Amino acid sequence: MINFITRYFTSLWAFITSPFRALWRLICRIFPPREFTVMDTPRGNVYTFRQSSFWRFTKFCGKVGLIVWAAWSTYVFVYHRPLLQKRTQELSEAKALHTRQMTDLQTYLEKYNELTRDLNVIDDKILNSKKLSDEKKEELMNSRLKTWGELDFLRTRLTEMFTNDEYTAEYIKLSELSAEFELTRAENESLKKQNAQLIESMGQIAIADNQIVESVSKLATDNIDTLKDNIKNINTTLASLGLTQKKLIQNANKYSNPLVGAAFSPIEFDKEIAPKYKELADDLELWNGLAKLNTLLPLGAPVEKARVTSNFGMREDPFTGEQKRHRGIDFAGKIGTELMAVAPGRVVSAGERVGYGTTVEIDHGLGFTTLYAHLSQVMVARGDWVRPGTVIGLAGSTGRSTGPHLHYEIRYKGAPFDPSKFVKE
Repeated sequence: MINFITRYFTSLWAFITSPFRALWRLICRIFPPREFTVMDTPRGNVYTFRQSSFWRFTKFCGKVGLIVWAAWSTYVFVYHRPLLQKRTQELSEAKALHTRQMTDLQTYLEKYNELTRDLNVIDDKILNSKKLSDEKKEELMNSRLKTWGELDFLRTRLTEMFTNDEYTAEYIKLSELSAEFELTRAENESLKKQNAQLIESMGQIAIADNQIVESVSKLATDNIDTLKDNIKNINTTLASLGLTQKKLIQNANKYSNPLVGAAFSPIEFDKEIAPKYKELADDLELWNGLAKLNTLLPLGAPVEKARVTSNFGMREDPFTGEQKRHRGIDFAGKIGTELMAVAPGRVVSAGERVGYGTTVEIDHGLGFTTLYAHLSQVMVARGDWVRPGTVIGLAGSTGRSTGPHLHYEIRYKGAPFDPSKFVKE
C-alpha cells in the first residue's frame, strides 16, 4: 500500500485529496472559465471581465437550489398543507365529540343515581308499609316498572356509548332543545303580553274607526247634498246635451290639470270587508267628482254686474233685420269693462276672429269651452292657465257689433248651447 502511494503520489496528502482534485477538474471541464467584454460607448472604453469556474459552478448550484426549493414548497403547499388542515379539523371534531360524550356520560350517571334512589324508595315502601291499599300497591308497582324501564333505557344508551364507534352524543341535541325551549317560553310570555296589548289597542282602534267612518260619512253626505244643489239648476241643460250627472262625475274624477290637481284614484277594498267601508269609498268618490265638477264647469257670469241685453236663440239681426239664431248671450258693458274667467282652464285662442272681432276662448275640460267676443283688449295669451276671477280682457265693440258689449258663449265639444242656466246657477 505504501509502495503504491509513493509510486503514484508525491505524499500522503496528495493521495487523500486526489478524489476532490479529480472532482474539481471535472467541474472545470463542465464550467470552464469565461471572459466577456463590455464597451462603454459614450466614453469609448472597453472593459473585460472574467468569470472563473468556481463562480460559474456556484451560480449553477444556486439556481439548482432555488428550483428545488420552489418545487418542494409547491408540493408542500398543494398536498401537505390541506392534509394538515384536514387532520387538524378531524382532531378538533374528535375532541368536541369526546367532550359531548363525557357530558352525556355525566348526565346519564346523575339520572341513573336518581332512578336508583327512586327504586330503593319504592321497594322500601312496598316491603315495609303494612297498611297499603290495593290501589296504592298497584300505583307503586306501576311506578317501579316505569323506573325499571328508564334504568333499562339508560343501560342501553351506556352500552351503545362504549361499544358503538359511530355513537353520536345526545348532549348537543339536548342542550339545543333546552335552549330553544327556554327561548320559546320567553318569547311566548312576551307574545302573550303583546297580544293582550294588541287586543286592547284593537278595541280602541275599532271604536275610533267607527267614529271616524261615521263622521266622514256624515261629512261626505252633507257635502254631496250641497254640491248637488249647486248644479241642480243645470241638470236640464246637461240632459239636452246628452249628458248625465253620473257620467260627468266619472269624467271629472279622471280629469287632471295643473289647476285642479291629479285624477282621483278609487279606493278598492276586499269583497269580504265590512260594507260600511265600500259605502264610504263610494261616497268619497262621488264627493270628489262633484267637487271637481263644480270647479270645472263654467258656472256664473263673466262680468261683475251682469245685465243681459240679448238671450240665446232666434232674434232679429241688428244689421239686416232678419230672424237669425243668436249663438250666445250679450251682456251690457262700457268699453274697458273687465271680463273674468268663470272657471279654471287654458286659453286656446286669443286674437281676431271673423264676425266676432277680438276674442278669447278658454278650454275648461270635460268638453266645455267659453268664448268672449267683441273685446277691446286681450289680457291673456294663447296657452295661459287662468283661474276663476282672472281678468282675460276688456269689453269693446270690435267685429260685427253695433255698440260696446260682451258676446258670451258656452260650447260643448265645439257646439254652442243656451248658457242661461250656467250664468244663473
